[in-house]
Amino acid sequence: MRILHTVYSLSPEGGGVAEGLLRLAETAYSMGVFESEIASLDDPAAPYLKGSSLAIHGMGSGLGKYGYNRRMDEWLRENAGRFDGVVVHGLWHYESTAVWNTCRNRVPYVVLPHGMLDPWFKRAYPLKHFKKQLYWLGFQHKVLRDAAAVLFTSTREAQLAKATFKPSTWTSVVVGFGTVAPGGDRVQQIQQFESVCPNIRSKSFILFLGRLHHKKGCDLLIEAFARYAYAYPDVDLVMAGPDEQGYKAGLVSLASRKGVASRVHFPGMLTGAAKWGAFHAAEVFGLPSHQDNFGIAVAESLACGTPVLISNQVNIWSEIAQDGAGIVDDDTVEGTCRMLERWLRLPKSEKAEMAAKCRETFDRHFAMERVPSRVAEVFAGAHK
Repeated sequence: MRILHTVYSLSPEGGGVAEGLLRLAETAYSMGVFESEIASLDDPAAPYLKGSSLAIHGMGSGLGKYGYNRRMDEWLRENAGRFDGVVVHGLWHYESTAVWNTCRNRVPYVVLPHGMLDPWFKRAYPLKHFKKQLYWLGFQHKVLRDAAAVLFTSTREAQLAKATFKPSTWTSVVVGFGTVAPGGDRVQQIQQFESVCPNIRSKSFILFLGRLHHKKGCDLLIEAFARYAYAYPDVDLVMAGPDEQGYKAGLVSLASRKGVASRVHFPGMLTGAAKWGAFHAAEVFGLPSHQDNFGIAVAESLACGTPVLISNQVNIWSEIAQDGAGIVDDDTVEGTCRMLERWLRLPKSEKAEMAAKCRETFDRHFAMERVPSRVAEVFAGAHK
């Protein structure tokens, strides 16, 4: 089976969409489930498109944020027939409409929204939601309506999606999602991380790894850390990730006002060995997010045997709470404080027990190897 994936961008700074797409395509190929190619609206000369074993076709940037690009239409007309199906990753950009224009009634396609239909965005950005509702009525809804299926990572995500825009008519299929456990040498990966963040060497620390963005609850984590910092002077906080629209400056200022600036570290975006080294070296991973449909970084932390502190707005929280691989609470300052205090007060033996459960939880629920066959089944059904 040959599958085409379309996406707005494969830039690693875009967060989990690109990471999830690449891991899905690579895992499917290694398992012999399907072969993949990718078409994106990236500059074909972008450095992050180089070095992949996958065939990646950068069409160049389109017009404005929407990304209207005739080259995408032309490429799909010439190439869509080579594929057994198309996976549209994400919403709100032209490539999804281009797939609808070219592939409906010709090549079956599915849509993987990656959490972009969560009603949190409606509450957090009402003006933007109003604009999206207009676009939904004109363009986006028909893409989902005419898809062979809309794929969701969890039952909760599928249920929430129905409440965000009207009309909401489509065929929902829950396929799960995940990532790939790291290979390589753990010690060397930790050394690579420490070379990027030398001030943390040999220290115990809490790790945040993701986009520095209001949605992720970064400020909540700093507020909670500041409350307990002086009672636990041997613990620091690492806030690793790309700066989303200048949000980092406010976080640095918050840490300074709270008197913990010297113990909150901002190493920037971590990739490759340095990223895995951060997960391996961390005492615990924190994500008090206001909205996350899956949370690739949560699964990556579990794969490394590092427990997680996450809000109950991360849609995979129930699996983690049930397995005892982390601590879950509200996406508020008080909720984040409760999680952190509970973790800090745990005896070492109980922390070790929680860490031992992490990899079991990852293998049971979040290993990417579970997903490709489910995606392939959807396309096999569409061809009947």
